[in-house]
Amino acid sequence: MNYVIGFPRIGEKRELKFALEDFWAGKISQDELEKIARSLREKHWHYQKEAGVDFIASNDFSLYDNMLDTSIMIGAIPERFRDIEDKTTRYFTMARGDSTRTAMSMTKWFNTNYHYIVPELSAQDHYKLDISKVKSEYLEAKALGLNTKINLIGIVTYLALSRRVDGGDVFALFDKILPLYVQALSEIATLGEDILVQFDEPYFAKDVTSLELSLLKRAYDTLGYVKGVKLSVITYFDSANEAIKVLLNTPVHAIGADLVYGTLSDENIKAFQKSDKILIAGVIDGRNIWISDLDQKAEKLKDLGLTNLYIATSCSLLHVPFSLHAENRLNHELKSWLAFAREKLTELQLLEALYHDKPVDSLTLAKNRRANALRKSSDMIHDKKVKERVKALKTETKRKNPFSERIKIQHQALHLPTLPTTTIGSFPQTPELRKIRLKYKKKEISKEQYEAAMKEYIDACVAFQEECDIDVLVHGEPERNDMVEYFGEQLEGFAFSQFGWVQSYGSRCVKPPLLYGDVSRPKPMTVEWIRYAQSQTTRIMKGMLTGPVTILNWSFVRDDQPRSASAKQIALAIADEIDDLQNTGIKIIQVDEAAFKEGYPLKKSDAKIYEKWAVESFQIATAIAHDETQIHTHMCYSDFNDIIHTIEAMDADVISIETARSGNRLLKIFKKSGYKQEVGPGVYDIHSPRVPSVEEMVEQIKLLLEVLPKEQLWINPDCGLKTRKWEEVKKSLENMVTAVKTVRNLL
Repeated sequence: MNYVIGFPRIGEKRELKFALEDFWAGKISQDELEKIARSLREKHWHYQKEAGVDFIASNDFSLYDNMLDTSIMIGAIPERFRDIEDKTTRYFTMARGDSTRTAMSMTKWFNTNYHYIVPELSAQDHYKLDISKVKSEYLEAKALGLNTKINLIGIVTYLALSRRVDGGDVFALFDKILPLYVQALSEIATLGEDILVQFDEPYFAKDVTSLELSLLKRAYDTLGYVKGVKLSVITYFDSANEAIKVLLNTPVHAIGADLVYGTLSDENIKAFQKSDKILIAGVIDGRNIWISDLDQKAEKLKDLGLTNLYIATSCSLLHVPFSLHAENRLNHELKSWLAFAREKLTELQLLEALYHDKPVDSLTLAKNRRANALRKSSDMIHDKKVKERVKALKTETKRKNPFSERIKIQHQALHLPTLPTTTIGSFPQTPELRKIRLKYKKKEISKEQYEAAMKEYIDACVAFQEECDIDVLVHGEPERNDMVEYFGEQLEGFAFSQFGWVQSYGSRCVKPPLLYGDVSRPKPMTVEWIRYAQSQTTRIMKGMLTGPVTILNWSFVRDDQPRSASAKQIALAIADEIDDLQNTGIKIIQVDEAAFKEGYPLKKSDAKIYEKWAVESFQIATAIAHDETQIHTHMCYSDFNDIIHTIEAMDADVISIETARSGNRLLKIFKKSGYKQEVGPGVYDIHSPRVPSVEEMVEQIKLLLEVLPKEQLWINPDCGLKTRKWEEVKKSLENMVTAVKTVRNLL
């Protein structure tokens, strides 16, 4: 039998994204939003049924995030949202905030580019179960003739990824929340006979403690004995052998293991051979888009020697694009190497037939075999000059002089005030701007018309920033569709889908590049735009680049060579761009590494290897910078405690980080570690539509000054402003600058 861990929900044409944004804008009603959501669920279930999937999920769908849904299910509603009576309004306010309430924190889902809403828990909270969503979606599928499994976030993973707002240990709430999970299963049991309930426990792919393993045992010893349901417990993103060993001794029905990014220990294989437990073998890659070598995977499964086995995706297909069906512009050869979510359903079916020696679609299997063979030898992939340039790199590539010497030269050259203000790079991507880019792409307007429109937008951005009195300006990035896609489109070795969208958070989607071959830069990518922007002002204009590690981590990366090799190739291309920018007179260059943290392996034993080549890649990119060229970088939501020395080794002159949702908590590690470089902590949250007041940002800046001295601080928003509206951006930045001036007068 075959098994899909979960399925994308945003829609083949991003229907959910547009419906959400229309609902938030008041253009459609709640009933209309729910109607669109129902139609998407029905369509997605139909696709899976049509592909012969045996285990299809319900409750993998969400209007925003499954972790947020779990908080709603157990009644973990932070106090500031409890007075909102309408459930839908409260749900979205928890995720996005409003004019009076800050949104809940958001961070990366393990080492992916998906973001989840961090639960806020407290010993004083009174939790109450509400599984109306779970029930309604199960019954919705049943009315369509489908008996689905029900997906839930496992209790240990939920607690491990939560935050105690009262400062206590999240696991101390285990006994308070476990009865709610028992109650949930009891209510699910009333919906039908022997419903399979899937509990996602990806936390156990990390390094876990004996306490966490004991809680896993207690949880599924208890939940496994609830009558009327069967349980599967799923791990993914890496090996989880310790947890699987524990789960084999609990009354669960099936256990999931990621056999793409992890392995199953010999001990656990032998235990499965002796057990009646079913192994849910995750062998179809749920995180990358390359076709499977089905013959190889069938042999791998047969080598396990198991009779009780379901063939599965390695994780939810949420992390890959929806379908190749409408991709008619991709190179035909390259397209034959790809499998998106719907194509992976076909792979599951074929692999199951191969594994069980059943009749198989010989034409489709022949295509798979031919594509795998051609990919290994294709001239599209290999570039001798690129490989030689990487090989010629020195063992250690760093900037010429240490930060302590560079910063003195930079201060003399830049003449910036105390607490200099800047933004992270992008300004609002208006519908008009997108239409112009699309028209140019479709060749409906000339290059001259396109460039004139982009320059007009840049002029407006520069004029606003000067009027607002921001110290270091940006050009607003009107020519860029996405911070990775824009660069990938200009680099050799990358290709782009038309509809390969993947959900990042809420309604936010990204379209990752397809990094299929050796990477090089044929010509400058940003120089003309930055040079033009600098010509429009006497203030300092930042050059804006995306770093090599982020380009890598936010792409679907070739799997035929180590990721480190691709990262160094990208780094050399970025180094060429930095050199061109500084030689044209740009004094500050920001090399964003927003995705640096998410590339970390989940196991600490593997982290050092990643850190070494990731830091080297950033250093290769920036070593070309002159002492007087100030290199900035930016990192998104992350807990920096365990990587602060790695950040220091990157040797950027200034780092900006997202801290607005966490006060100065994330900043304290910079002080504790003795971090010497300059830091720009975000003083307001750009992921929320609310406009923070001057007073609020004054207090935020004061909090920052309690941690780091004024000489070390920059003031900026949390992140880029491309997703916000101009009316929000203008007022927020005006308030930010006023707040900085207020604080300067107090120093």
